[in-house]
Amino acid sequence: MVQKAKILLVDDRPENLLALEAILSALDQTLVRASSGEEALKALLTDDFAVILLDVQMPGMDGFETAAHIKRRERTRDIPIIFLTAINHGPHHTFRGYAAGAVDYISKPFDPWVLRAKVSVFVELYMKNCQLREQAALLRLQLEGGGKGAVGGGKEPAGLLAELSARLAAVEEQAEALSKQLDDDSADAAAVATAAHLERKLTGLRRALDALEPGAGGAASVPSQN
Repeated sequence: MVQKAKILLVDDRPENLLALEAILSALDQTLVRASSGEEALKALLTDDFAVILLDVQMPGMDGFETAAHIKRRERTRDIPIIFLTAINHGPHHTFRGYAAGAVDYISKPFDPWVLRAKVSVFVELYMKNCQLREQAALLRLQLEGGGKGAVGGGKEPAGLLAELSARLAAVEEQAEALSKQLDDDSADAAAVATAAHLERKLTGLRRALDALEPGAGGAASVPSQN
C-alpha cells in the first residue's frame, strides 16, 4: 500500500481552509490544517510534508515570518512553499514572497484547477523522492551486510542486486516521464529544478548499483540523500 503524502494548509480563516480542502481533495492525499504560523511550525516538527500552502496575511506571525522559520530549519528548509494572498501590492510584494523562499506566489481568487495542478507536481516529486530513499536504504543494508542475506529473506547477492536494479529502473522510468511532462507543460522553474535534482540522485544510485555487479572492480558508496 502506497503511503499518502501530507500537504500542509496554513490559513487563519476556517472558510479558506475548507475551500482549499475542497479543491485538493481530488488528489487523494492527507490534508493537514494549521490556523496560524505557530501551529504550522508545530506540525512541521513531527511530520514530513510534500508541499505547504501558506497564507500571507495572518495575525501574529504572518506568512513571510512563518516561511523564514521554515527555511531556517534543516529538517524543513527544502519543503516547497506556495504563498496564497488576497492582496497584491505589486512586484515588490511578490519579490518579498520569493525572497522568503516560496516556489510560487498566487493571488486570490485563484483558479482551482491551476492550484491543484501545481500542488500535484510537488506531491509527485515528493513520492518519487520517497521511493528513491527506500531503494537507497535497501542498498545500504546490502552493503553493510556484506551481501549475505542481510535483506530480502536470505536471497543470494546476485538475486538481491537484480531485484534492487529492477526497482530502481521503475523509479527511473517514472522520473523520466515526470521530467518530460514538466518540459511539455512549461512548468515552474522550481518544479523543473526539483525534478532535475531527483534525476541526479537516481543517477548516483544507479552508479552505486552498477559498481556492485560482478567484475565491476571495487566497492560502491551509497549516494547521499540530502
